[in-house]
Amino acid sequence: MALPKRRHSRSRTRKRRSHDALAAPGLSVCGECGEPKEPHRLCGGCGKYKGRTVFSLDADIE
Repeated sequence: MALPKRRHSRSRTRKRRSHDALAAPGLSVCGECGEPKEPHRLCGGCGKYKGRTVFSLDADIE
């Protein structure tokens, strides 16, 4: 197995790692309530996905 003859410099290492940062998730707006949500996900504000009610937030919790 090959081994490096010399250690990599700090700048070379940091250049390689410049693409490793995490990107912020994309956000879209819910068509029903206008609350921001992730695309292709259920809306946390109104409980709808693609115009259908997936779960109701009006249920009483006892």
